[in-house]
Amino acid sequence: MKYLLTHQESERLLFRKLEHSDFDKWLHLFEDEETAKMLGMSEYKNTNECCEKWFEWTFHRYENNLGGQNVLISKESQQLVGQCGLLVREVENNFEIEIAYSILKEFRGQGYAIESAKKCRDFAFENNFHNRLVSIIIPENHASKNVALKNGMKFKKQINYSNKKMDLFEITKQEWETQLL
Repeated sequence: MKYLLTHQESERLLFRKLEHSDFDKWLHLFEDEETAKMLGMSEYKNTNECCEKWFEWTFHRYENNLGGQNVLISKESQQLVGQCGLLVREVENNFEIEIAYSILKEFRGQGYAIESAKKCRDFAFENNFHNRLVSIIIPENHASKNVALKNGMKFKKQINYSNKKMDLFEITKQEWETQLL
C-alpha cells in the first residue's frame, strides 16, 4: 500500500486508514446534499447508501494498491475531522495520482484540507510516486479549487471524467521543487 500515508502526521493531524468503526462518524458528511453533490454522490438514495458506497470504494482501493483517502485525526481533540489521500486514477488514458480531500462540515474553514493536501503532495513527491499530481474537481466546488491553488496547483483544463465535466488542477515535481527554494 505504497500510496497510503498510514502513520504519517502533519502539524495538527494524524493519518490512518479508514476503519469500519468510522462509519457512523463519516455518515455525517453525506447529510449535507451540497457536499454529496460535490463528491459525486448525489445519485445515491440516502446518506447511508452514500456512506456504504464510499466505504466500498475506499476498501477496494486499499485492497488493490490504488491508494485511498486516509482518515484525519486531530492531534488536539482526537476527533475524526476528515479524509485526505492519494488516489491512483486513469485520466485521459494516462496514469495519474490525485490528491483528494473531504472534511466534515463542522471542521471546515480551519485549514485541515490544505494542511493534509500539502502533506500528501510532499509525501508523493518525496517518494517519487509520479512526476505530477492532480486534483479533479467539480467546477462549482470553489472551496476545493482554493485548496488546490493553495497546494501550489494550477488549473490545467476541463476534462470529461466519469461522464461529467470536471476541472483538472496539477502540480509537477519540478514546480514543487522550485516552490521549496
